[in-house]
Amino acid sequence: MIILAVVVVLAVLALITQVSVRAFERNYPPEGKFIDVKGARLHVVELGPADAPGLPIVLVHGASSSLQTMRKPLGDRLAKDHRVILIDRPGHGWSTRDNIADSTPAIQARMIDEALGKLGIDRAILVGHSWAGSLMPAMALDYPGRVAAIVMLSPVAYPWTGGVGRFNKVASIPIVGPLLAYTITVPLGTFLVDSGTRYVFAPQAMPDGYVEATAVRLVLRPRVFLNNVWDLTTLKAEMEKQSPRYSAIRVPVTIVTGDTDKTVSTNIHSRPFSAAVPQTRLVVLPNGGHMPQVYAADVIIGEIEAIAGKVQAGSSASAVSR
Repeated sequence: MIILAVVVVLAVLALITQVSVRAFERNYPPEGKFIDVKGARLHVVELGPADAPGLPIVLVHGASSSLQTMRKPLGDRLAKDHRVILIDRPGHGWSTRDNIADSTPAIQARMIDEALGKLGIDRAILVGHSWAGSLMPAMALDYPGRVAAIVMLSPVAYPWTGGVGRFNKVASIPIVGPLLAYTITVPLGTFLVDSGTRYVFAPQAMPDGYVEATAVRLVLRPRVFLNNVWDLTTLKAEMEKQSPRYSAIRVPVTIVTGDTDKTVSTNIHSRPFSAAVPQTRLVVLPNGGHMPQVYAADVIIGEIEAIAGKVQAGSSASAVSR
């Protein structure tokens, strides 16, 4: 009887999950186009005039989110004067990836580089938040011809003490993870998504309507949830391999981070990076949390404009010297 009851409960939860997934996808449909790359199909939104002067700006979101978290505060505003490309990272938002284990910055950098090439973008300024902060150095190191400059917002850049949460570790276990993803993740996540997002914003307040406006619930879909778990649980080991290479970065770098970030420590990540890469401009926001693109959008847009001007001035000087 107990086994039968468990099976019935799991079946009901699985049904709730499927109904909820259809509702999420109906409420938050794709808004851009799809680009096929090796191992993935990327959802890309283009904003602003295609012939805007200067280099395109590519915005890449962090974990547990989609391109909407970069579009609302930054993309729409930057698009007034720039060509802006927003990308759902492989396996997130409306992007897919063939292999759940394609979770590393190196692999996702290769996929994004291929997508940018297919969009006809030779060089760009890349901006990444949180998890995607780790992706920015990977792009600069492995695809220097594509990357004119990088901007890192509250970035992960080094290995850290501790882990990424017990539930994520459990969900990365084969069989157990999919069972959780297709049964309890949606009901539990729906209950916790508001409080979890508020924690990420602290000490700033989460704006009213933020979860709805940025389609946060899309991460609760089973396959996306599992992709996100793999991204999180494999990142620390990847930073151990990637971080010793930082001194080889040659492009201009700007980091914007908060000094009270509870999610990604500025002292563990941003400050050591700026010491390892001397051309880094480090902007530390007093009493700032993990979401500077929301609470300090004006600062970030100013920094993006400044680094774009720096790159343009460098290109002009190089052309004159020839």
